[in-house]
Amino acid sequence: MNASEKQDARKILGINGFGRIGKLTLWHHVARKYFDQIVVNIGRQVGSGLVDIAHYLERDSTYGTLHGFLYGHNGSPVIEQIDETGSSMLVDGVKVTFLRKSRNPAQIDWQGHGVHLVVDTTGKFLDPTVEADDPKGALRGHLVAGARKVIASAPFKIKDKSRSMPHDAITTVMGVNGEDYDPRHHVLVSNASCTTTCLAHMMKPLLNKFGAQRILSASMATVHAATGSQQVLDRLPKTGKTDLRKNRSILNNIILTTTGAAKALALVIPEMANIGFIAESVRVPTSTGSLIILVLGLQEELGKPNITRETINSIYKKAAEHDPKEYLCYTEKQNVSGDIIGLPKAAAIIEGHETHTRTAELTIDLRNVSGLPKPVLDKLDSTIIRPQVTQAVIYGWYDNEYGSYVNMLADRTVTVAETL
Repeated sequence: MNASEKQDARKILGINGFGRIGKLTLWHHVARKYFDQIVVNIGRQVGSGLVDIAHYLERDSTYGTLHGFLYGHNGSPVIEQIDETGSSMLVDGVKVTFLRKSRNPAQIDWQGHGVHLVVDTTGKFLDPTVEADDPKGALRGHLVAGARKVIASAPFKIKDKSRSMPHDAITTVMGVNGEDYDPRHHVLVSNASCTTTCLAHMMKPLLNKFGAQRILSASMATVHAATGSQQVLDRLPKTGKTDLRKNRSILNNIILTTTGAAKALALVIPEMANIGFIAESVRVPTSTGSLIILVLGLQEELGKPNITRETINSIYKKAAEHDPKEYLCYTEKQNVSGDIIGLPKAAAIIEGHETHTRTAELTIDLRNVSGLPKPVLDKLDSTIIRPQVTQAVIYGWYDNEYGSYVNMLADRTVTVAETL
C-alpha cells in the first residue's frame, strides 16, 4: 500500500449500527473532522427513506439538535444534499453514506466503500472467538468484508467458557491501558463499557498511590441511566429470559440489574485480578448521566498518618492536574447528574465534596487465618492482632453516552486509524 492509499484508509470510517452510540459516534466525528467520509451500516430500510434517517440524525431527545451541538444556539441546520439514489448526505460538510441491505457483518460492503476501520456499535457481535462465517454474524465478519481493524463499543463476551481470549483481540480504556494496543498484532479491539471506563479511571490513581497489596477489599455500585435494552412499559419476557426486572417500565421504576464492570476491569488493569471486587448496578429513570459509588478497604501503614478524606481527594486532584488528556476530572462543587451531561472527554468526574473515610481497628484471630502453621501460632503470646483499616467511599460521575463513553471511543478510533 503506497502513501496515498494509507492516507485514504485512515480517512474513511465505518460505523455498524445506528442506535444511541452509533448516532452519537457520528455526531462526534462530524464535529471532529478527522475522517473525510463516514459510512454507516443500518442494515435495513428505515421509514420512508433517507429523509427520515436525516430527521433522526438531526434531533436528539437528550443532547438537542445536531446544529445546536456543533455551533450553539446560533447554529443552523447542517444536513444537506440528501441523495436517496446514492444513499448519502452531507453532514456539516462531511459525506455520510448509509448502507441498508445487510445486518451480517460478513455481508456488509466495506471493501466497496474503501472502509478499513469499523466501529461496531450494535452490541450484538461481541464474541471474538466466533468465526467470520457464522450464520448469525460475528465481529470477525467485518474483516472478511474488507475491514482491517474492528473496534467494539462494548466488552467482549466469550460464550464458550472453555475458550480464551484470542491473541489478536484486546480490551483497552484510553488513559489507562490505551498503549497496550499493538497494531502489529491486534485486529479486534474492545473499548470496554461506559462503567468500566469510569471505574478504571477511578481505580488507577489509587493503585498508583497505595499499590494493590494495601487494597484489602473493593466494591462498587453504579446508579445507571436507562439504556435501550430496557422497556418503556411492562411487557412479557422473551423465551428463556430469566431476569424479569428488565421487562418492567424504566419510566417509573428503580431496577436492580448486573454489570460486568469488575470482570472487564481486570482486563484493563491486571492488578485488579488479585483484589476481591464486587460490582452491582441499579438502573434509574434518567436518559443519561450515571454515578459510581466506590467503596474501598485500605490497610494503614504502621507509624504513618491515617488515610483521610483529604488524602483521597489530593490523590485525585493531583492525578487530574497531571492528566494530559483531561480524562479524569476532579471537582468540589455539589453536582447532580444533569450537570455532567456532555462534559467533553471526562471519563470520570470525582465528586470530592462527597468523599468519606473512616479508620477503625479490626480484630483478627490468627487461629482462623489459613496457611499459618500451628507451631508458629503456639509460640505467640497472643493470636489476636488489631490492624488499622480505613474505609473510603468515593463518588465518580460519568455521562454514559456522549460525554464520557463516546468521546473515549472516538479517541480510541482515531489512534487506531493513525496506525493503518
